[in-house]
Amino acid sequence: MAEFTMELSDEQKEVRDWLHGFAADVIRPAAAEWDEREETPWPVIQEAAKVGIYSLDFYAQQYFDPTGLGIPMAMEELFWGDAGIALSIVGTGLAAVGVLANGTEEQIGTWIPQMYGDANDVKVAAFCSSEPDAGSDVASMRTRAVYDEAKDEWVLSGTKTWATNGGIANVHVVVAVVDPDLGSKGHASFIVPPGTQGLSQGQKFKKHGIRASHTAEVVLDNVRVPGSCLLGGKEKLDARLARAREKAAKGGERVKNAAMATFEASRPAVGAMAVGTARAAYEVALEYAQTREQFGRPIIDNQGVAFQLADMRTSIDAARLLVWRASWMAINGKPFTAAEGSMSKLFASETAKKVTAQAVQILGGNGYTREYPVERMHRDSAIYTIFEGTSEIQRLVIARTLAGMPIR
Repeated sequence: MAEFTMELSDEQKEVRDWLHGFAADVIRPAAAEWDEREETPWPVIQEAAKVGIYSLDFYAQQYFDPTGLGIPMAMEELFWGDAGIALSIVGTGLAAVGVLANGTEEQIGTWIPQMYGDANDVKVAAFCSSEPDAGSDVASMRTRAVYDEAKDEWVLSGTKTWATNGGIANVHVVVAVVDPDLGSKGHASFIVPPGTQGLSQGQKFKKHGIRASHTAEVVLDNVRVPGSCLLGGKEKLDARLARAREKAAKGGERVKNAAMATFEASRPAVGAMAVGTARAAYEVALEYAQTREQFGRPIIDNQGVAFQLADMRTSIDAARLLVWRASWMAINGKPFTAAEGSMSKLFASETAKKVTAQAVQILGGNGYTREYPVERMHRDSAIYTIFEGTSEIQRLVIARTLAGMPIR
């Protein structure tokens, strides 16, 4: 087990600086254009693939970093560049985490490489959990998966929404209900291979922020997938459902469902994304305050501005520490006994919204225009308190964990 440390190794620093250079030289110059176009920035993703950032190998190296800091460090630097483009680059990772958290070794080796493609033919993947009537309330999920024993196939029907890369993905990971009597405990995750009949893209959403990231509905119309596409396999699913039924009959405690397993693994990473956006806005505001003069002096000489910057930097550093702690705990198998993963996501998300709003205020009228990036950063930051569990849901998870109550 790696000791928790706030000091990056020389190798980690090299990776951080490399990512920062890519974010500064490739992502930032393209940010405004793709935000306006509201399209997937395929050329930038391909550039990331050419240098090795958008690849299974890079993702695996960071994911299995024994300190736990590889993924949050990478997320912070890329999202410092731009949240929308960065999400297009890392969005496949959520689907990959879904397979890593629930799949067999064979499924991991088969499907995750197909999620990325290669530098000459990049692919993306989508994780499909939310539905029009089931966002925070995962127990209300209606997408069904019915097993056709004669053909050893699962038949999936329903509509997913808010899916990053939904419809344009090479591989879709879909969470569906296999036993509606068990609520959220009756869910399972499935791979929908490329070219599968019956899967189509529904509405593509026009969003407030992260507009370079494709977000859409995914419609599943009697989609048939082989039995081998059930993540974890049927034997494991049957055993889990049997335990859930037994506990339900006894009034027992929770059984972790597939979507929750994915979100628990990814929440600190979302916190790191928020830290990157907050840090970017803070740096723009700091430079502006040092160079913008009013009444014959830089505006940073005014306490009203200086104190805001002090609070911004303090909150960013505190958020990063919470993210690093949760990431270290996760990789080293430390249980989140106080919902530390949710804590990191909650605090970092709220910090990003507050810091970007303060940055707009410090820049004044300039901050409200698209001539300066803090306007875009402020729009982008709104997503962090919404996706992968709203701030309200994080507070609920933390409160119920502290009280020793089941999380549903």
